[in-house]
Formats: sequence, structure tokens, C-alpha cells
Amino acid sequence: MKLTDYKALTFDCYGTLIDWETGIWNALQPLISAGQLTIAREEALNLFGRLETDQELETPSLRYSTLLATVHARLARAWSTAVHSDLHERFGASVPDWPAFPDSAEALSYLKRHYKLIILSNTDRVSFAASNRKLAVAFDAVYTAEDIGSYKPDARNFAFLLKHLDAELGIGKADILHTAQSLHHDHVPAEKAGLARAWIDRRFGQAGGGATLLPKNPPKVDFHFKSLAELAEAHRRQIGA
Repeated sequence: MKLTDYKALTFDCYGTLIDWETGIWNALQPLISAGQLTIAREEALNLFGRLETDQELETPSLRYSTLLATVHARLARAWSTAVHSDLHERFGASVPDWPAFPDSAEALSYLKRHYKLIILSNTDRVSFAASNRKLAVAFDAVYTAEDIGSYKPDARNFAFLLKHLDAELGIGKADILHTAQSLHHDHVPAEKAGLARAWIDRRFGQAGGGATLLPKNPPKVDFHFKSLAELAEAHRRQIGA
């Protein structure tokens, strides 16, 4: 199995291309300050991950910016901190402020020369458009939870991806390498969908799952890289050989 066997890379965005943990942590600071809370970053991210997953299951058609605001309100209640609703909405609108990983734009620019690039993201169109400006690449297709009406790891998201890539770009399952950080949101359902997978292990060397739940039975992956730059370099070596 080689990286050059595929024609398309389908990407998760947040956690893979955009540093959502730093973005979430930064956006939580007003709430933490308002409650005068002493809470570690990992503890806050763990709770966010659990509450976000619960909310996505409860309200799969809720737009992501609104879902984030709802999760923020749940965090405030969990931390016994009363704040004005404007603060919840501010958190919901924070996605455009979340930074890209330092290697994302350059690696995507290289990969664009060799693959079709597709986004399959648990977000909404407006939020992603702001993030896309940081990534500085034109994706060949963008499919969001807003388009699909459900959130990964729902199997519907991957069924939607496969159906639309075949109809719109003529790309079949065997031509796709799903490229993502989250084992829970992406690799478990992508494995069930029969897709080859590259794990971009952004939390390499760190304990726990951070803002992402860890599956009880982690799936096997076809490729494992600590960054997107590593994937791009591996491809560069393969075509050079």
C-alpha cells in the first residue's frame, strides 16, 4: 500500500488541519476568568469533548456555531459559572479565530498538485470558509455537517461523502485515502465504510484524547504520521523513488 495508490485525500478539518484544541482553549478563557476557575487545559478539553459529542447526538441537525454555543452553556453550568448568553454566542462564533497548524497550508499546497482534496467536516459552511482562508488552498469539494444533517461519526456522513464524490468527481472508494486526526469521529466510521485511512496523530506523545473521545477499540490505520508535513514528505520520497 502506497500513498501514490490514491487519487483523492478526504480530510477532516478541525484537529487535523486547524488546531482546534488551541482554538477551543483560547475561546474558553473568558468563561474561565468569569468563574475564577482553576482548571487545567486537558481537563477542560476532556469535558468539552464529552459534552460536544453528547450534543451532536442529541441535536444532529443543529448548525455547528449554535451547537458550540449550547456546549458552552453546558460547560458554564458544569462549572457553576453564571454568564450572559452573549458569552455563549461569542464562543459559538469563535471558529474563525482557531489557528491552523503551522504545517497545514504548505503541505496542502504540495498535496494539491497530486490529489483531489476534499473536506468532510463537523462544522457549518460559514465557519469553514473562515478556516479555509488560513489553509490557503482551493478544495475540490467541501461537505459539512450542515449539508448532511448529521455529525461524524454517524455513518450517514461517510455515505454522503462516497455518493457525492462518485457523482460529482467520478472518484470511487478505492481511490480515496481518508486523512484525519480523530479516531472516534473519523477512523472508526471510515473503517466501517471500507476506506483506506491515514492517521495524522497531532497528539502524538500526549496522554488521553484531549477534546476528542477515544474509542474503546482503536481501529487499525493504513498510514500513521505525526503531522501533515510528514505525509507530504513521505509522498515526496515515494515519487522520488
